[in-house]
Amino acid sequence: MFTAITHSQIYVLDQNEALDFYVGKLGLEVHSDVDFGAIRWLTVNVPGHPDRQILLEAPGGPAMSGETAREVRELLTKGATGGSLIFSTDDCQATYESLRARGVEFTEEPTKRPYGIDAALRDPFGNSIRFTQLKE
Repeated sequence: MFTAITHSQIYVLDQNEALDFYVGKLGLEVHSDVDFGAIRWLTVNVPGHPDRQILLEAPGGPAMSGETAREVRELLTKGATGGSLIFSTDDCQATYESLRARGVEFTEEPTKRPYGIDAALRDPFGNSIRFTQLKE
């Protein structure tokens, strides 16, 4: 049976802008950036953890028709595609401060929860991102 989750996928409107955000602001690293002609296979991962990658996929062919790609792009800009990522951190407040200093805008400041402390933001395309410092 299965032994791991190796890739997760989210839609982005512009893969170069996604690189600027996920690598330049969030501090992830590029794992793969391959031009297959019809698609660009672009994955990032948390530094030192290449076993779990995020595919930053632009909606379009050959996986979907032009009409469907337009609909997905429209839903994405509304934050309605359901794309979501949750990262862990050892210090939620320090991570929040570091990301704010890099120009990241938040939808929720660090907040104490029954399970720890977490904060929320959206990427430039509307995908939801949370990071959590779990209780010890």
